[in-house]
Amino acid sequence: MEVIKFTIPIEPRTKKNSQQIFKKANGKPFITQSNIYKQYEKDCKYFMPKIDTITTPVNIKYSFYRSTRRLCDLNGLIQAMDDILVKYKVILDDNFTIVAGHDGSRVFIDKDNPRIEVEISKIGD
Repeated sequence: MEVIKFTIPIEPRTKKNSQQIFKKANGKPFITQSNIYKQYEKDCKYFMPKIDTITTPVNIKYSFYRSTRRLCDLNGLIQAMDDILVKYKVILDDNFTIVAGHDGSRVFIDKDNPRIEVEISKIGD
């Protein structure tokens, strides 16, 4: 596997800050993702690479370019993107046997061009 690079030209979001609490018919509360996050997840689909699902250990480096200096949680951004890669079958799972690391992942500011740059590289032989 060569290095896989692609860009998602969308403002990065976390799952943690996009949750809503609803009540079931029986009155019990449950948490679900907001409609804004659900739309973000759907929008990311169009930028996923057309590859066979990755099943071997990789490092995934994310460069998150946000349009604002508002503080955010890097781990939350990474978690959301890992889950999206699993959902769209880019990677088989986001556990440590597949995603061995996120070395080099960072958050930057680009007011005019928010995006997520993704670089997936094989680990080991």
